[in-house]
Amino acid sequence: MVDFVLNAKARSDIGKGASRRLRRLENQVPAIIYGLGETPENISLASNELSHALENEAFYSHIIELSVDSKKQNVILKDVQRHPAKIEILHADFLRVDLTQKLTIRVPLHFINEEECHGVKMEGGQISHSTNELEVECLPGDIPEYLEVDMIEITLGQTLHISDVTLPEGVVSVALAHGEDHDLPIAAVVKSKAIEEDEEVESAAEGEEAGDEEGDEEA
Repeated sequence: MVDFVLNAKARSDIGKGASRRLRRLENQVPAIIYGLGETPENISLASNELSHALENEAFYSHIIELSVDSKKQNVILKDVQRHPAKIEILHADFLRVDLTQKLTIRVPLHFINEEECHGVKMEGGQISHSTNELEVECLPGDIPEYLEVDMIEITLGQTLHISDVTLPEGVVSVALAHGEDHDLPIAAVVKSKAIEEDEEVESAAEGEEAGDEEGDEEA
């Protein structure tokens, strides 16, 4: 159940200065592997290889076979730090996983049929997202690449919640496991700015009409 394979090297030279040299002179990205009660390992990966892998959305939520000096271990990506101004990866964190033990991971939500959504196409609303990912618990081999949310029948004013997301077998929502009061919204079809402006104009016009009627009565 391995989806990606990466090669890495063990490194003993740590610290900010060493990391900068590693990135600048060797085109390598410093990283760390931790978890499963084992000692954390400082490693480095080829920058171009890691950058290429990060272009695939599935890389963020799938099992990675990380080979460190020929020693293979299963991990998932837990964090990646990027330069705030440059296209540069600064650091990566990997978590060791046991294929027989469940883990908690965030999976991206894919909202489909947004342009054909009833509340948008027929009622002039717009879609507002509350989140673009969902925290789930499952075995490493059951991690979904993404979770699909179909917006086609959602009407103006309607809100979708976590419980409206269809989860694959073996995958459970961490939030819902804590009770129904944790069934948070994920998306809604709300009034567009144009609709709100029309309503404000209508409300103002009604107010003027009411004022004119009161003036006529007083006269």
